[in-house]
Amino acid sequence: MLETISQNIRSLGSVLGKTIANDKGQRWLENVERVRLLAKDGVAQDALAIDELQTLFESCDEQELLIYGRAFSQFLNLANIAEQQHTTSEQGLSELDLPHPLASLKEQVSGCTPEAFLSAINKLHIELVLTAHPTEVNRRTFIHKYHEVAEELGQSGADLNGRIEELIEQAWHTSEIRSQRPTPLDESRWGLDAIRDSLWFAVPTFVRELDELCQAVTGQALPLDATPITMASWMAGDRDGNPFVTAELSKQAIINARLLAAELYLLDFQNLYLELSMNKASDELTVADTDNIGPYRHILKQTIAQLERSVSLLKENKTSGVIASPEALLKPLVICRENLLDAGLDRAANSMLLDVIRKIHCFGISLVKLDVRQHSEFHDQAISEITQSLGLGDYLSWNEQKRCEFLQQELNNPRPLLPKVTWSEQTQEVLDTFKFIAEQPKEVLGIYIISMASEQSDVLTVNLLMKATGIAWDMPIAPLFETLDDLNSAAGVIDKLLTDKDYTKRTHGAQHVMIGYSDSAKDAGVLAAAWAQYQAQEALVAAAKSHNIVLKLFHGRGGTIGRGGGPAHAAIASQPPGTLEGGLRVTEQGETIRFKFGLPNLAVRSLHLYASAILASLVKPQPAPKDTWRNAMEDMAKSSCDIYRNYVCEQDDFVTYFRQATPEQELSSLPLGSRPSKRKSDGGIESLRAIPWIFAWSQNRLVVPSWLGFGQAIADAGTTHKDAIKDMLDNWPYFRARISLTEMVYLKSDINISKLYDESLVEKDLLPMGEVLRAQLTADRKTVLELLGQTESLESDPWNLTSFNLRRPYLLPLHLLQIEALKRLRKQPEHPVCEQLLMVSMTGIATGMRNTG
Repeated sequence: MLETISQNIRSLGSVLGKTIANDKGQRWLENVERVRLLAKDGVAQDALAIDELQTLFESCDEQELLIYGRAFSQFLNLANIAEQQHTTSEQGLSELDLPHPLASLKEQVSGCTPEAFLSAINKLHIELVLTAHPTEVNRRTFIHKYHEVAEELGQSGADLNGRIEELIEQAWHTSEIRSQRPTPLDESRWGLDAIRDSLWFAVPTFVRELDELCQAVTGQALPLDATPITMASWMAGDRDGNPFVTAELSKQAIINARLLAAELYLLDFQNLYLELSMNKASDELTVADTDNIGPYRHILKQTIAQLERSVSLLKENKTSGVIASPEALLKPLVICRENLLDAGLDRAANSMLLDVIRKIHCFGISLVKLDVRQHSEFHDQAISEITQSLGLGDYLSWNEQKRCEFLQQELNNPRPLLPKVTWSEQTQEVLDTFKFIAEQPKEVLGIYIISMASEQSDVLTVNLLMKATGIAWDMPIAPLFETLDDLNSAAGVIDKLLTDKDYTKRTHGAQHVMIGYSDSAKDAGVLAAAWAQYQAQEALVAAAKSHNIVLKLFHGRGGTIGRGGGPAHAAIASQPPGTLEGGLRVTEQGETIRFKFGLPNLAVRSLHLYASAILASLVKPQPAPKDTWRNAMEDMAKSSCDIYRNYVCEQDDFVTYFRQATPEQELSSLPLGSRPSKRKSDGGIESLRAIPWIFAWSQNRLVVPSWLGFGQAIADAGTTHKDAIKDMLDNWPYFRARISLTEMVYLKSDINISKLYDESLVEKDLLPMGEVLRAQLTADRKTVLELLGQTESLESDPWNLTSFNLRRPYLLPLHLLQIEALKRLRKQPEHPVCEQLLMVSMTGIATGMRNTG
């Protein structure tokens, strides 16, 4: 298996080397090879090799450094392509001896009744929410080229064809880094491109295979209107901290999405027109064929004309007269299918035609439903302006009880709320956002998310603003609970909301709640946050159940599905009992969209892994944790939180050390994501956004947010809870998943590389801080490995271990190049070539690490 991938990697690397030689001369190919060999020795702890590399890079000018950086960054991308393409191919799956996830699921549920499995299938709903990553630096141009390389590699194998050589040549002669910061509209287009290039083909394949499984287990086909997978997007809808996302911009993003959807459906309908040339149909359809072109073609021709008109109008940014509901597309297809089945043409009824029907159910009329997110403070300030303009006082000065009384009263008051006054710019934009929602077909919108929600009034405020701006339907509202305190009080807030009968009517039997992962981990550390998330979900399930409401949890996290199922599959399978009853809604961020869904085969497998884990959990729910487990987790969570905050919050210079030891302070000046990377220009950890916080630590390989507090808490609990911890490891999927994720973190951390950053970039007085962190990491790793009875991380997962070890020699030069770029930039800020080198190194390191945020 590894030999096949290694051969592909060598072949691709050889082509890249020839391309570099053709461009820069044979000397440069020899230079790059020399650096590679030195890096190989460096990874093997040869200090002299690392010294030689550092001396070499110090002697280079910026353009020379950039050549090295581009070479190793592009090589890591090609290595990823070789691995992803092979491991999702039939040959790769066979060599890995990995069962098909759905076939494996069939064995797991062999004891359940057909009725139980059908019930689980009917509850299965995966909603992928595409979000922009403020640290996704790969240009769309490169993603497209690498996608094509993968397709060609799948056809040619190790015998590379001329097209692959051409694509690698194109890539080398194209700048990897965009020169301007992307707009939210650019990010939205990238999300749509991911659907057009991959998911558009993957989803019908996935649903077809799910249909086959359903028939094999239950004897029944998947319902025609089944929607096991849907798409939503935050790109151009997420306002929190992004002043560039406006009502007008969101409106344009929806038009762009509807346009691409219409274009894709038009191609599908035109292909169906070519396919459905048969004349065998009902008398009604035959008589209606006045054009004498065939009964099926006649009915399709009308919809094709509507789609052509829709495309034309949307290109002019017009929406009046555009197809505005999925039913307009579904109706002719369902009629065709029913006629084909009645005529005995089952194969035609259940092939391409059925795939298009499935697509319409899954993708709707806009491919993605646009979510809208805004910070609760913006809503409060808008309501405060309204109450003051009406002479009712300052809403911001009222306590929670008075706020709720006012909001509930106004929600039941038929009079218009908004006086005709001039609002502040911020409040006007808030009101414009709600007015924009009111103008859209509800089919193109997802849910409304309230950042930093902590009270009942946060949700009722949005309800009132929706009513005041004329939104005629009950758009689902999801409070986002992010901090440790907010997670702990989440169930109480939802219980109060659902006690309000008027509010409950507006939920239509389902309450959305978003759980924040990144911000809670930044606030309390990874273990305390994870346990708070688990308990919050348990309590939310109980609260919703007590009101006979379906809870729909929305998980705000990123990360990649490991090879063969890895941590994400285990994480889903270890969800608290009852939390998957309302489906799984989860964010997919930036580069993880590429790593999980960038190729059709990869996307199909990722969907299989999600579906199999959810269905297994629905059919055979995990038992609730034992009291001994809860007690152990409570003590470890408290201990880990104290340890984490003692480092991150209590030490005055910790954020200063962080900003010196990582490229965090340079992130905000680089043209990466559309959203600012900081909430404030200075301050402590509260001023940092969660994703750049995690991303920057991954760049210097200390990855502090992903481990700090975890191992030490286990060590501290070793005497009191020793038997419980062993029992948890053996019998609790949730705890085992936490350990598995931490193993991956330990593998990807590197104390030697982190020390190199410190030695070059951190002022002398702060160096002890890094030494203490590295000592803590070493001790924590030892604790976890002893618990597992292992001598190294991922010992029981040789594939992922070997896969990452293959990347180490290509990562080391990029780290050393990044250190050199940072040294020079801090002496001479805004040096354009150094900034480009920094971004190239970030791209390469993120590519090699695979999950950076």
